[in-house]
Amino acid sequence: MKKGTATVVKHTGSHYLLSELPAWELFPAVVRGRIRLKGSGNTNPIAVGDVVDYSIEDGEAMGAIDAIHPRRNYIIRRSTNLSREAHIIAANVDCVWLIVTMQFPEVKLPFVDRFLVTCEAYGVPVNILVNKRDIDNEYSLALLKVFREIYEEQAGYNVIEVSALTGENIDVVREACKGRINLFSGVSGVGKSSLIKAIDPKLSYIRTGELSTAHLQGKHTTTFYEMHPVASGGFIIDTPGIRSFGLLDFEKEELSTYFPEMLAVMDGCRFKPCTHTHEPGCAVKRAVEDGRIAPERYNSYLGMLEDQTKYR
Repeated sequence: MKKGTATVVKHTGSHYLLSELPAWELFPAVVRGRIRLKGSGNTNPIAVGDVVDYSIEDGEAMGAIDAIHPRRNYIIRRSTNLSREAHIIAANVDCVWLIVTMQFPEVKLPFVDRFLVTCEAYGVPVNILVNKRDIDNEYSLALLKVFREIYEEQAGYNVIEVSALTGENIDVVREACKGRINLFSGVSGVGKSSLIKAIDPKLSYIRTGELSTAHLQGKHTTTFYEMHPVASGGFIIDTPGIRSFGLLDFEKEELSTYFPEMLAVMDGCRFKPCTHTHEPGCAVKRAVEDGRIAPERYNSYLGMLEDQTKYR
């Protein structure tokens, strides 16, 4: 019997592909029943990026996953229409690249905020890629200016403008991906698969899709969560387009700490803990009034607080 440690690089329902990274030699595996029971609170007890112990019986091609190593971080969201269950998007990620577009589809700030809060909460470094910068009109430029002010100037996130079509800043992203496990994610239609192909043309087998003109939203093209080796170095995890991003349980007192611009001022609140909603002498509310915190971000925060109450 062969035993070893490997990383999950693809999840297709009940079957997995593993590889002993950084080597790229794939082999299939299934999950032991006892591990599946341990993940009863999640729709997927094992995620792409998980490091696992495996065993393969002599003469067999299919391995068995025997144990999951502790995760150093992960990206998780509430499962669609399942308020009590969670779905782990990926684990042990070095960097997340959240892809947005100003138009086609138009950026939805509440989705961006929920995604960023989850990255902050679970300790995953995140950058924001503004794709389709080849669409350069007055409206998109106005949206981009506001977006940069909110997320780069006020919240402190790294915002990079890119274009899979023209190649703008693709070399910057490619260089940043070297030696890392990178997660690329965003709503459907933002050009995620096209960006990955621009970073490494050898990944041309990744499907791309057209925009749904009915609602100017993307059609799902990636079906499974999957990791790919990048020719220039590093790995990219490709994910299906996400239409919604439900947060899991956070204590209402801690939620604001996952907004960097709120965290920077909340020590000035008169009351501790402060929910930044009704309390007098609230430094966060004062920063919103002064323009140091965007009202869009504060309204997202209030919406998340309401969701936490609703789903508990």
